[in-house]
Amino acid sequence: MAISKEKKAQIIEEYATHEGDTGSPEVQIALLTADINELNEHARLHPKDHHSYRGLFKKIGHRRNLIAYLRKSDFSRYRSLIERLGLRR
Repeated sequence: MAISKEKKAQIIEEYATHEGDTGSPEVQIALLTADINELNEHARLHPKDHHSYRGLFKKIGHRRNLIAYLRKSDFSRYRSLIERLGLRR
């Protein structure tokens, strides 16, 4: 269920703000979004797997907090990230 190393490296490379960046909010939100999408697909296939639902909801909450932080700290970065990830249509 976890994303592969290759996909994770690709996401980090795409959303990094500078070389070796793994901790910026953009990278963290993008990685959480990939995890959430995979867990959504898993939940669709296994509707009685309540333990995975809990993990999904925890990741959604973490992403929500990071998005709120980015919105407060730098609104232009927030808008560009939301547009790139396709969130909040």
